[in-house]
Formats: sequence, C-alpha cells, structure tokens
Amino acid sequence: MTTDTVQDLETALDTRFPDVVDRGATGAIVRSPGRVNLIGEHTDYNEGLVMPAAIDREIRVAWVPTDDRRVEIELLATGERAGFDLDAIRPAGGAWIDYVAGVAWALSVAGVETHGFRAVLASDLPAGAGLSSSAALELAAAWALSNGRPSMPPMDLARLAQRAENEYVGVRCGLMDQFSVVHGIAGSALRLDCRSLDWRPVRLPAGLALVVCHSGARHSLAGSAYNDRRADCERAVAQIADREGDAIRSLRDVDDAMLERNRDRLDDTAYRRARHIVDENARVMATEHAFETDDLNAIGRLFAASHASLRDLYEVSSDALDSLVEIASGVDGVVAARLTGAGFAGCTVNLVHPWAVAAFRAAVEREHPRRTGLTPLVLEVEATDGVGLATGQPNGAEPDR
Repeated sequence: MTTDTVQDLETALDTRFPDVVDRGATGAIVRSPGRVNLIGEHTDYNEGLVMPAAIDREIRVAWVPTDDRRVEIELLATGERAGFDLDAIRPAGGAWIDYVAGVAWALSVAGVETHGFRAVLASDLPAGAGLSSSAALELAAAWALSNGRPSMPPMDLARLAQRAENEYVGVRCGLMDQFSVVHGIAGSALRLDCRSLDWRPVRLPAGLALVVCHSGARHSLAGSAYNDRRADCERAVAQIADREGDAIRSLRDVDDAMLERNRDRLDDTAYRRARHIVDENARVMATEHAFETDDLNAIGRLFAASHASLRDLYEVSSDALDSLVEIASGVDGVVAARLTGAGFAGCTVNLVHPWAVAAFRAAVEREHPRRTGLTPLVLEVEATDGVGLATGQPNGAEPDR
C-alpha cells in the first residue's frame, strides 16, 4: 500500500471518529499481509508440512484506543461500519466483523487484557481469493485490541488467532495462514512443520517472479466442503489406526507403505484424501530442495503434480482454477503453476520468468473470460515481512521472527 493510503486512513480516522480523536488519544496503523502458499495444501490440519509466504498485498487498520469497551471499525472503501462490545461478545453472525470479535474472545479466554478502539480499515487484498484475508484481519485486530504489539510470543499469537477462527467463526482451519501473517520474511518462503511448529525460511528461486491469478470466483472456508475434507482425513486416520495402533494420530504418521497396506480398510473417499496428504508432504520436502538448488524443471513437475492431486484426489479444484493452470502451461516462460489455498475457487500461484510476465498476463486476461465467463485478476507480488506497525509509525519495529 502507498503512503497516500496511510494518509487517507489517518484523515478518515480524524473525520469519522472526531469525538475520540479530539480527546487526544494516540493511535497507530498496523499492516497485516496476506499470504500465498507455494506448496503443501490441506496438509496443515493433518500436522504436515507447508511452504507459504507472506505477500505485499495487505490489510491496514488505523486505530485510536478508547476508554470504553466498544470496538467499531469502518471500511475505508465503502463506509460500512460494524462493531461489538467487548463485555458482551455475541455468537458469530457470518459477517467480516466476526474475525475481530473472535480474536477479542480468544484474547479474553487467554487472560490477555483488551481495549476498546475506533478504527478505519483499508485493504488491497482481494476478499474471497484464498489469500488469507481472514487471517490478516485477525492479526491486525489482535494488535488494535492490544493497543500495540500483543504481549505474547509470535507463535502463540498465531495459535490464538487460529483458535478464534476454529472455535468462534467455525472454520476448522490449520495454523498455516496465521503463522504466515505473523512470521513472514521479505524475499523468502517459510517451511513449517505443523506438528512440531519448527520452521525455517526458504529462499525463493533466483530470478523468478511470483504471480498470483485470482480466478474471479470467490470461495468461503465457512462452507461445509472445507470442513468435510477435514472429516474425511480424520476418518482415514481412524480406519488406519484400527489396525496400526494408537500411535497413528494424524495422516502425518502415515507413510506410503502403511497407506497401501491399509487400503482395503479405507472407503474410497478416505483413501483418496489420504493419498493426497501423504504425497503432498513429500512434495513439500522435494520443493524445498528444488528451490534451494534452483531446479526449475523439478519445481514445474512438483507444482503440476500438486495441482493434479488437489483436482483428482482431494477434489478441491474447479473449472476456473483448472482454466488458469492450463493457460499458464501454454505460456513460454511460466515455470510452475498450481491452485493455492483451500481451493473450490480463489487463486493460482505461478512462478514466472520476469520477461514472460506481460505475456502471461495477456494470455490470462484474454483466454480465461472466454473459457469461464469470469474476469481474472493478475497480481505480481513479493514475499514480505509479517504483521507490524506501518512504516514511520511510532514505536515501529522489525516483525517478530
């Protein structure tokens, strides 16, 4: 986001909440990035491996703390305003403010003091695109509710935001999105072990542009399909553990030989879901090596295999996402393409030689509407740092590592 956006937020805060600002309260602006997952899809809630990156499309929230226990946020783009009382948080109602209320609830349960505030929110992160706008909002809310950097370790903060989404909003997401928003590092992907929570930065392949293509179709994780996939995986674990023993706690404990040994015990859907997860964990490790050695041919194969598995075994692709991947495969200079995020709609992630980005954009903007009737959005993005105060804000600091 630009300096103009920061100024717009400051002006809007002054004009839309003058009664608060006039009392001399000192506010701040927090920037909270979206994320794109390079590879490792639906493995996070199976205690597996993922490789996301925080990106320079983000939510910014300008806030002023108040003495009351009221939270109110206005959207800069539309003027829509929503809020709630911190001492009377109601159940989720299916609106964007739920993610803020959920974080307030989770902070309270964790014994963290929260503060009322008035805020204005701006975003250049497409909602419903699968780029984790919900996690970005959750982490921005945690900063505003705490009136600055929350007083807990970064990983604990990510887990708290995940709890808000799991238990308050009702989406059984894994930790990847919140982790990415908190721990992002400019120029790097992040390889996370979702069981041990060990993680490390992974250098992105040298000389390639990171391009996200939004299909034009929105998805909603709160829909039943996402939670159904998680239930399928849990059923596979139960069926395998019935023979292999209680040491099998998640699909992370299942290797290729064990899966095939127990194929006769699994219903067809459970087998296909488990097959994807076992193979996808292996693809994350192989992709990490390919990134570090700049093996572009291997990266292309691994991305293609991941997309095919998500389409055929996990069944979370769509005609719109398949269209984007097929178009990418026909453009010279596109190294790799696959759907990213939960699927069902949303985005693809692509690694592209810089000299091919213009041709890739033109091909998507020409062919995708003809194939699907949808209007795509092509975004060249960069890996960026995690959540923190916007540049130039008082007490600004480098993001927690």
